Amino acid sequence: MATVAVTDATFDAEVRQSDIPVVVDFWAEWCGPCRMIGPALEEIATEMAGKIKIVKVNVDENPDSPAVLGVRGIPALFLFKDGQVVSNKVGAAPKAALQSWIESAI
Repeated sequence: MATVAVTDATFDAEVRQSDIPVVVDFWAEWCGPCRMIGPALEEIATEMAGKIKIVKVNVDENPDSPAVLGVRGIPALFLFKDGQVVSNKVGAAPKAALQSWIESAI
């Protein structure tokens, strides 16, 4: 699996202290659109390995991180660079659109 599962406990270490940009995917098992973009995010994580890290936070198991960022709907994607949010988007999108959004932000 190219994406990394992150918890509230590991969020700062994996996301805010990362040397490379990080895309955080806030998702849940029961969320259909979340499951739709999962495979595309896996592919992007593999294709852009070393340039970007993609992590997944299950909002049901880890409520603190999404609460801090004000996540109201999922899937919610946040792009962090140097520990700060530089871009975010809510909702599913095709792989090409996700990749374009990531590339434009890094």
